[in-house]
Amino acid sequence: MNTGRLTILIRTDASSTIGSGHVMRCLTIADNFRKLGHEVQFWMERLPGHLIDLVEGRGFTVVQRAIPAHLLIVDHYQLDKLWEQSVRTIFNKIVVIDDLANRQHDCDLLLDQNVVAGYERRYDDLVPVHCRKLLGPKYLIIRDEFIEARTCSLARRGRVERLLVFMGGSDPTGETLKVIDALVQVATRFKHIDVVVGSSNMNRYEVKRRCEALQLQYHCQIDYLARLMQEADFAIGAGGTAMWERCYVGLPSSSTVVADNQHDTTIEAAKLGAIIHLGWHEEVDSSIYSQLIEKLPLMSEQLVSMSKQGLNITEAQGIPNVWIREILRMFDK
Repeated sequence: MNTGRLTILIRTDASSTIGSGHVMRCLTIADNFRKLGHEVQFWMERLPGHLIDLVEGRGFTVVQRAIPAHLLIVDHYQLDKLWEQSVRTIFNKIVVIDDLANRQHDCDLLLDQNVVAGYERRYDDLVPVHCRKLLGPKYLIIRDEFIEARTCSLARRGRVERLLVFMGGSDPTGETLKVIDALVQVATRFKHIDVVVGSSNMNRYEVKRRCEALQLQYHCQIDYLARLMQEADFAIGAGGTAMWERCYVGLPSSSTVVADNQHDTTIEAAKLGAIIHLGWHEEVDSSIYSQLIEKLPLMSEQLVSMSKQGLNITEAQGIPNVWIREILRMFDK
C-alpha cells in the first residue's frame, strides 16, 4: 500500500448535551493516522463543554472552518448528504462515521461499528452505490490501551470483587449519582470500586465529594480507562462506544440507555448475551441499580458467559483497527 502523506480533516463536536464520545473516538482515529505519518486537523465548534483544549493538548490543530484536505472524516449526527455535498469539492474522499442510519450521506466510505438487527443492509439506500460500507463490531475504533488490555485480560471468574462505574464522559442524565446512591449501603462488600467521569460531567464535583465520603476511587478525564476495565470484575455503564469497549476487553457489564442512538445497539448486545440491559434512563433509578448489585453474587455463570460473548462479538480476526487499512485503500497508487 502506497498512499503517500495525506492531509486529513476531522469534523466532529463535543458538548455538555452532545457528550464526548464522538470526539474521543475521533482522537483514536487521529492518533492512528498520525502514527503512520499523516497530517490530521480537527474542525470543531466552541460549544459549551467542547473539549477543544483536550484535542489541542494531544497535539492537534483545531479550526472552525473547512480547509482543503485529501480526506474529510465526518462524525456528527447533525450533518448529512446536503452538507457533505456542499464541501465535497475541496476533499478527495469523504468518510462518514454513523450509527443512526436515519439520513442520507454523500460519502466514499461509511463506518458503523455497532450491531443492530439487520445492520448489514440498513445503509443500502442511504449512501451512493460506490460507497464502501464497514459495518459491525469487527470494525471497532479502539485505542491502543484497549488492544493491550484485551491481550492481557485475565479470564473472568464470575466473582465480583472490583467494580467499575463509568456512565459516559458527560453523563447528562446523572446516572453516576444514582449508582452512588445504590452503593451507600453495600460499598463495603467490594474490595475496590472505581468511579470515572469526564471533564464535561456537570455533576463531577458532587460525584467526587460523595466518592470521598464512601471511600470510592474517583477518576476524572483519564487516559487509563482500559486498565481499569482490565482490573474490574464487573462494570455499571451506559450504552454507546464504552459498551463495545467493555465487550472488547471481556468485561461483563450492565448498560443503561442514556441517548436515543444507544437504544437499538444496547438491545441487540443484550440479545447476544454480551451485556445486561437495564433500560431507558428515565425508567432506571437507584433502586434498579441496587437490585443489580444485590444479584451480582448469584450471577457467576452468566458473567463468565457474558465475558466470552463480548470477546467473540468484537473479534476481528486478530487485526485491531482494521478500518484504517480499508480507508487508506481508497488512496492506493
